[in-house]
Parts: sequence; C-alpha cells; structure tokens
Amino acid sequence: MDQRQAWHIKVACPFLVSRKKVVKPGELERAIEQTLRNRENVRAILVLLDADKDKPEELIPKLLQRCQKATSLPTAVVFARKEFEAWFLGAKESLRGLRGIRKDAVAPDDPETIQGAKERLSENMIPGRGYIETDDQPAFAAVFDLEKAQARCRSFNKFLREVERLVAEMQND
Repeated sequence: MDQRQAWHIKVACPFLVSRKKVVKPGELERAIEQTLRNRENVRAILVLLDADKDKPEELIPKLLQRCQKATSLPTAVVFARKEFEAWFLGAKESLRGLRGIRKDAVAPDDPETIQGAKERLSENMIPGRGYIETDDQPAFAAVFDLEKAQARCRSFNKFLREVERLVAEMQND
C-alpha cells in the first residue's frame, strides 16, 4: 500500500492571493497571518504558485525565508512549472467526461512546457464549454490521477515531496 493512502490530513480552505500580489514584500506574511487567524488547528503552511515565466530556484529561497519569519510552523513553497493546470493536462485521461472534458482527450507529451495550460484545457472540452478556473480547478483537483501527473510533471513530484516532508514534520511534533 502506498504510504500516502494512510495520511489523514484535513486541508483547510485555501487562502487565495493573486500571484502578482503574494511576491510583494509584506503580502505573503499578511496572508500567513490571516490564514492562522481565520483557520483552526493549522499545523503547516504550503505556498503553491504558478511559475509562469519566473525561475522558481531564485524565488523559492526568498519566499521560504519570508514564510519562516512569519510563522514557526513547518512551511514549504512549491511552484507549478508554468501553470498549476499543467498537472491536469498531465493526468487528462483521468478527467475524461468530467466538467466538459472530451471522452477522447489525451495528455500531451510534456504538459509542463505548455504556456497556456488553461486554454489547452478549454480546447479539450466539448463545444460551447471552456475551462473556468474557479469552478473547474477544485473539481479537477479532487479527482485527477496523481500517478499520471507524477509520471508526466516534475513540479508535481516536487509538490508531493514537499507535502511528504510537511506530513513527516507534523508527525514529529
């Protein structure tokens, strides 16, 4: 049995901050403070951002340092390469028939190289239906095939490693 199947983690409602805003000084810290104030029993912080055209290797240490100044909780910062939706593209077969994804939709060879993953998801939907981030993202995230995304998306692997590390840190508390 995959060790992850044994996790019993309650994920709080995400605190959404625009990508452009969260990288500004003070905004990430404000978001962490508000998250801790508005949610009970928070035991770790995970910041997940679209990389867009940025270089995560340059931003992650800076953002992680800011997180660690804002809280003593275990923290992680992960960038989805290009866009979070690339992970859905990597597991597209598992989304067939859901929220308008065509039943013949096939994952591209290298989904994380696609600029415009949201638009690509729309192209894989039935006529008259397009990807709506606020509605479709939570629905897709709840059911997409993690193994397919893991096999096709390096940044998703990084995300899983960071979640595993946070879980281990929480279990050691």
